[in-house]
Parts: sequence; C-alpha cells; structure tokens
Amino acid sequence: MIERHSHHAQRIADYMNAVPFFVDPQDVYTTDKLYAGLDLAQPETFSQCYDQQVYSHFLAQGKVTDNPLESLARNLHDFCIMQSTKRLLAQYDKCKVVAVMGGNAMRRDDVAYEKIARISKSLTEKGSLMVSGGGSGAMEATGFGAWMAGRNEDEFLEALSRLKAVPTQEDTDYLQASFSIIRDYPQTTYRNLSIPTWLYGHEWTSPFATHIAKLFENSVREDTLLTIAYGGIIYAPGRAGTIQEVFQEAVQNHYLTFGFASPMVFLDTEFWTKTTPFYPLLVDLMDKGIYKNLLLSLTDEPEEVVETITLFQETWQDRH
Repeated sequence: MIERHSHHAQRIADYMNAVPFFVDPQDVYTTDKLYAGLDLAQPETFSQCYDQQVYSHFLAQGKVTDNPLESLARNLHDFCIMQSTKRLLAQYDKCKVVAVMGGNAMRRDDVAYEKIARISKSLTEKGSLMVSGGGSGAMEATGFGAWMAGRNEDEFLEALSRLKAVPTQEDTDYLQASFSIIRDYPQTTYRNLSIPTWLYGHEWTSPFATHIAKLFENSVREDTLLTIAYGGIIYAPGRAGTIQEVFQEAVQNHYLTFGFASPMVFLDTEFWTKTTPFYPLLVDLMDKGIYKNLLLSLTDEPEEVVETITLFQETWQDRH
C-alpha cells in the first residue's frame, strides 16, 4: 500500500514538473513573465514565449481534458492565481474596483476605444482599480487608459495615435505598438488588473495590465470579473459574451448577492437602444418588477460615466 501511494505521488510530481506552466505561481503574472521569450525584433519568437507555449500545451491536451493529472495541474495553477488576486484586491476599498465589459473585435481606431481609454484613465487617477478581461478591443482600451494615468493630454493622444496606426490584431506591428508605449511611457504609480483566459488564447493578452491573473478555467474568470466589480461595471458595445455579462450582473444585483447593488453603466446609446436594445428591455423588466435593484444609466459621454461611478463610490464610502 505504501509503495503504491509512493508511486502515485511520484507520477503526480513528475507531471507537475513536466507541464510548461507554473502549477503553484506565487503571484499573478506580469507582462514580462507572460511574454518571456519574445524578441520583438524577431516576430517568429512569439510562438516561443511563455504565454504561447502554455496555450499550445492547452490545445494539445484539450480545452476540456480527460487527463486527471492535467486537470489537477490546471486547477492548482488557477487556485494560486486566485489567491494572489485576492491579496491584490484586499489593498483596495471594495467600491474602488470597477470593470469594463465590451467586445474584443473593437478596433483601436474606433471612437468607442478612445472613450473607454479616457474613462479608464480618469477613474484610475481618481483611485479606482480598473479591471478587464485582458484581451483586445474594449479590454485593451481599459488597460491602455489605466496605463496612461498621470500622463497629460498630448502624451495620451500621441500614444493613442500609435495604436490607431495598427488597429487590429491582424496588422503587422500590432503588439510592437503596445510595447513601444510601455517603453516610452513607463507606469510605476498606477495599477490595473486583467483576467484573461487560455480558453481564448487566440486573443493576445494585452501588455497594458500591470497585474495579469490569467486562468485556464473561463467560468472562474467570468464569475470573478463580475463578482469583484463592486464599484460598478461599464458596458461598451460587444456581442454575445458582453450581453451574457449584462444579465449575469443583473441577477447579482437583483438578489443583492453581495449585500448591495452596483452601477450598470451602458456606453453608446445607439448600440444599447437600437442595435442591441437590451437597455430598454432591462428598464421594462424593472418597471414590471421582474428585476429589482438595478442601478442603470445610459450615456454617450465618458465624463458622465466617470461622474456616475464616482458618485456611487462617494455615496458607498459615506455609508460604510
């Protein structure tokens, strides 16, 4: 019996040592850690960086794996990342954690991208920890804005112009533009958090997050993004994933799952009332009493988004 247990323990240890990722990371990732092995002067090295090596392994083993040792390794990794995330969040007042949800297909030269970046920059400067899903589009805009916190208008626009020049992930130098901004506008004062997943590893992880809680399990990621954003969620235009997150948050607020409701701020009137008319639907469901406790607002102006979130934070702090 002892020999058999020893054999199993050795098998587990051997597997944990063989996987290309840290099964017990001591902290969340940084851009340097995720992109370790990438030489921007040699684009072909992208596939050799830590992030892509893990993604290749993830695909090879199966997004949903039948290998119990692989499942154990992934679960241990995600547990450690979540513990580190909790330690980071403990440094902030709950109401200061604000998330942005929106489409990954949003181009860098889209007017909504700049609006999100300005919102994120302003709220970061006011003491919020901005959180996103860590991918491209609206998620990257969140990280970019937070990264540029403390910079003046000219610096912000200069950096944004670099991104606009390579608007999609398919464009050459897309990633290089991000790293050039990180190099020329270092950030040592303000922080922001992203929570990406290897399930969507085809979306490059944005380098603009100072703290990156990358996970294997997307369900944990989705739940965490919605759960930690006590200070409110800003909804930018998006597709199926963003719409799913609208109703997930509505349920949490309806039941006051965490003791109070958080703002749900919808950015882009045309999109949320005409293209995908979920805002009037939520208002109607509120009027009928089917949903309760929803703190809804709709605007096209970044300043109004910042004002709504800031007012909620001030009110929450006065009460607590």
